[in-house]
Formats: sequence, C-alpha cells, structure tokens
Amino acid sequence: MTTANIVSLLRSLFNKVLWAAFAFTYPLVSQVQAQTVPDPAMVARTVATLEKTLDARVGVYLFDSGTGWQWGHRETERFLMASTFKPLLCGAILAQADAGALNLEDRIDVRKQDVVPYAPVTETHVGHSMSIHDLCFATLDLSDNTAANLLTNRLGGPQNVTAFLQAIGDDVTRLDRLEPDVNTFVPNDPRDTTSPIAMTHSWATLLLGDALQPKSATQLAEWLSHGGVTGQFIRAHAPQGWQVLDKSGGGRHHTRNLMAMVTPPGEPPVFVAIFVSDTPADWDTRNAAVSTLGAAVIEMLLAR
Repeated sequence: MTTANIVSLLRSLFNKVLWAAFAFTYPLVSQVQAQTVPDPAMVARTVATLEKTLDARVGVYLFDSGTGWQWGHRETERFLMASTFKPLLCGAILAQADAGALNLEDRIDVRKQDVVPYAPVTETHVGHSMSIHDLCFATLDLSDNTAANLLTNRLGGPQNVTAFLQAIGDDVTRLDRLEPDVNTFVPNDPRDTTSPIAMTHSWATLLLGDALQPKSATQLAEWLSHGGVTGQFIRAHAPQGWQVLDKSGGGRHHTRNLMAMVTPPGEPPVFVAIFVSDTPADWDTRNAAVSTLGAAVIEMLLAR
C-alpha cells in the first residue's frame, strides 16, 4: 500500500475517534473495550527506571487513533522541543501551500551568512537556491538547522509558527527562537516548549485530521517516513512491515526527544511522544534511554 493510500485510510479512521481523548481532564487511561487495551505496565516501569537512573524528568504520551486509548506520564508538563518542532514548521508551510500563499517549488537562496551549525544539506548549496520542498525534506529527514531557519523566516518568524499551531487547536506549543538557540535548555523556561499531549494533538491533526489538505498530509508523511537520523530509536525495534513516521530532537545538554506515528499492518496508527529532560546524562546515554523506551512501546503493542 502506498503512503498516499495509508494516509487516506488513517484519516478516515481517525475522524471516527472522539476528540475528547485529548482533553487534559480525561482519565489517564481511557475507557475502551478490554480486548483492545494495551498494557502500559512495562512502559511505566521503564519510565520509572530511567527517571531514577538518569536523574531525569521523562514525559511520555501514547495515543491509539483507532480506539482512543491513551496513556501518559508527565504528559501535560512542558518540555523543550529541540528539533521536534520541525514537523510542525513544515506543517505550517504545507498549510500555506494549501492556501495558495506559497508553492513548494518556490526557491529560497542559501547564503553563506545563513548557515548555522549542523547543515548537512544546505551547506552544499551555499550560493545557490533550494526549493521549499527540498528544504522541508532536509529539515525533516536530516534535521538540517539552516533549512529550518530559512523556512521559519519564509513564514515571517517563529511567532507565525506558534500562531498556526494555535489555529489548529494547540495553545500549549510555542516556537520562539531560531536554530541553534531553540536547543538551549534553561529550567522552567517556557520558550520553545510543548507538552507530550499537545505535540501529539498537533501531529494527529496534521497527519490524520483536517488541518491540511489530503495531498499535503501525504507529503508530510512521506517526508517523515525516511528516518535519516532516527534509525536507532523506535525504528530499530518495529517489526518489518510496520510504518514509522518520526522526528527526533535534542540539545547538546540535558534533553533528548522523539515523536513518532507507528502503524502496524492493517491497524490504525499509534502516536508516541517521548521527552527526556533535566538530566546530566551524556548524549549517548540519552540516546539509549529514548531507544529503550521505544523498545518498551513496541513490545507493548506486540502484546495486545
């Protein structure tokens, strides 16, 4: 089945799920038929272990778009997004394309002064231009920071990404700075933060809801399907034939995150939000923590 067919099917399924599943006052584990409820015990144990061993704050939110089942830990607390903001940015770009305000084939100049640290794609195009389409792909697949800044500026700045999110129902997530400053962790700083449940809401609205035209939702899914820098996380544990759309993020210190939409064959997708923060652990240890949580989620889904 093609990405377009998968997205079309999932959008149809998702529209049957009550949006009450996202209400912050909704029970932590929603009430659905017993035979469809995953057992989050292993995930909960993994979270507890990681918080203790890493001296970390861990936010997790899981949402089954077919049944409305959900489970969370610190799911309404704020976490620094780091590069997990990038799918939201490209969602805003696609919404502008839907409205006729831009075309994905429009080109943006890449100047030497635009290049910021970690620009694996754009640094090879300095002195030339790139299409908005290719900048989005660079932003989402390889997490190119310069590409993200060029797209953010094309929209008029970070505040317009925030305004777009508010327009689709997310009044929690906010983008305030450009790369690389978005990765700077300051305790209790609300800038460039989200909550696991809010980020999941926005992902679901963009990919399966009505925030984007079907063609644009399919395009966003295609960009997220390659996993250029996310192979060690939930992708490493998903069985063959499962579709994974994902985006990671993390600052140099203290944080590591992953957002994913995991779709087993013949089933509706499950959204997975993982945010690890406030930890002194090094980069490799934080990566291992996110991978371990991803493995626990996949094991939970396999045991349903």
